[in-house]
Amino acid sequence: MWLFEDNHLLTLNKPPGLLSQADSSGSPDVVTLAKKYIKEKYRKPGNVYIGLVHRLDRPTSGAMVLARTSKAARRLSQTFRERNVNKTYSALVEGVLTGSGVMEDYLYKEADRAYVVPASEQGKYASLRWHAVETNGTHTRVSIELITGRAHQIRCQFSERGFPILGDTRYGACQNFAESGQIALHCQNLHFLHPVRKTPMEVKAAFPGFWGKFVNNSKIH
Repeated sequence: MWLFEDNHLLTLNKPPGLLSQADSSGSPDVVTLAKKYIKEKYRKPGNVYIGLVHRLDRPTSGAMVLARTSKAARRLSQTFRERNVNKTYSALVEGVLTGSGVMEDYLYKEADRAYVVPASEQGKYASLRWHAVETNGTHTRVSIELITGRAHQIRCQFSERGFPILGDTRYGACQNFAESGQIALHCQNLHFLHPVRKTPMEVKAAFPGFWGKFVNNSKIH
């Protein structure tokens, strides 16, 4: 799960089903586990600081970066806020997609769901680039570059066009994926500048093991 660490940051490959931050459910979460990991590894007394600078949805897996100091947290938060992070995702969507394209919408988030709304309403602009990698005639693996980073953006935008992510019943999926509560959405890569050293950083997260039966066994028609 843990990929890289130094005095300023900690990176990881988040498993699906794990919360990014604690909620009222009491379920395990990334921040709490990171604090425990650092405290035990370095035998730190007292509280351990971990700054959450971005999130992955609970059913989503993949690359995350955490801050180990408040200074790093401020700088990393600004980096994400100003969209100076390159984010690449992979998704398995229902249906057959070929080629590539750009999706642009305005999204409105209410409770636990995002909706596409007209530009004249109080939605936030959302944009992504996509490229079809392979398909077996039932579902398609898509590589996605996020241009903006709206809540549930990928899930909502693909569902709106009739290609919901496998397992994502909240957004209309009919096909199951792995275990209940998991969806076929994975953050493969994050590229950004180190918050202190200003050197290029890459967080590369391998697919969960069970993705093996879904990928690299089909082709683009």
